[in-house]
Amino acid sequence: MLATFNRLIKDDEGATAIEYGLIAGLVSVAAITALTAMGGSLGNMFGFVSNELQNAVNNATPATTP
Repeated sequence: MLATFNRLIKDDEGATAIEYGLIAGLVSVAAITALTAMGGSLGNMFGFVSNELQNAVNNATPATTP
């Protein structure tokens, strides 16, 4: 019985899984923070591109068919 208890105490397989889980959690928190900080500038950039494309479509001359 004592040998089984000692073996369970020395077993560290679960600790590795917990460490990987903590690392994944920290990476996801960092990614969410970075994307939130960049959200406004990304929205502005895509809005600018959308406006420029719309202006290009509106100013394009229609293609003539032969």
